[in-house]
Amino acid sequence: MNNTTQMASDQAKTLRALNTRKEKDTLPADTDHVTHVYAITSGKGGVGKTAVTANLAYTLAKLGKRVLILDADLGLANIDVVFGLTPMYNLNHFFSGDQELESILVKGPLGIKILPAGSGLQNFIRLNSQQKMKLLDGLDSLHNSFDYVLIDTEAGISENVTYFNTAAQEILVVTTPEPTAITDAYALMKLLSTKFHEKHFNLVVNQIQNEDEALEVYKKLTMVANRYLDISIDYMGSVPNDRQMIDSIRKQKVIIDLYPNSKITAAFSEIAARICMEPSHSEPKGNLQFFWNKLLNLGNKG
Repeated sequence: MNNTTQMASDQAKTLRALNTRKEKDTLPADTDHVTHVYAITSGKGGVGKTAVTANLAYTLAKLGKRVLILDADLGLANIDVVFGLTPMYNLNHFFSGDQELESILVKGPLGIKILPAGSGLQNFIRLNSQQKMKLLDGLDSLHNSFDYVLIDTEAGISENVTYFNTAAQEILVVTTPEPTAITDAYALMKLLSTKFHEKHFNLVVNQIQNEDEALEVYKKLTMVANRYLDISIDYMGSVPNDRQMIDSIRKQKVIIDLYPNSKITAAFSEIAARICMEPSHSEPKGNLQFFWNKLLNLGNKG
């Protein structure tokens, strides 16, 4: 085993050890906690990004966290479908001025709030600067307090994808062991690093056969990133390939709800525990960031 493989393996063991503390480390939500904003993104479609978003949100909610999902795939929205919801309004109504942002919020299971996007509508697939600021201001004005905001971006490297990634505090890249998925994940990180100066990424490897396969993906990405990019990649965990996931999608239920004792449920519990142990950021990383007013106010408290 070479040094890079050993390092990745050691990191995974350390994260598992930390995971055993998740029950006592999980505290009731506090209104003074900083809102953690994660963009969940991928270089290509078909890697299970939306399923990861939904199941991660559900797991965080089970831990007592207040969660908001922003469906940022403005052309092919489907986060509401995953939860079996039929929202009356969506972000298209907000951008067109017909509804306020708070009025389109949909309540999902365990108190999860969802900002649904419209599917099959072309009007707002590419947001202009005014629409971006409108959304930023709308999120800032929400009276609801959230511990975690999960932004389910569209796949690829479109302008909307880069906007939502740079507006979030943290970027969580979802990939699979498929070579094209790894290549596209690296391409996304390269673009965000070289053009938008993003320096830190989190990685979840989905649809794996075993943990060694996931660590191999992590090793490949870190080796290339260390050679060509000035970025860091944190391994947040992996999700096994299981037909139960397909079954849950067909039934419009998250797999954690349908199969609470499955390996996938255990995997999401580990990922959620690691996210909960991430340190709080008391100030935004850039000029445009969701909840930046709240973050600045909290940072000035003391």
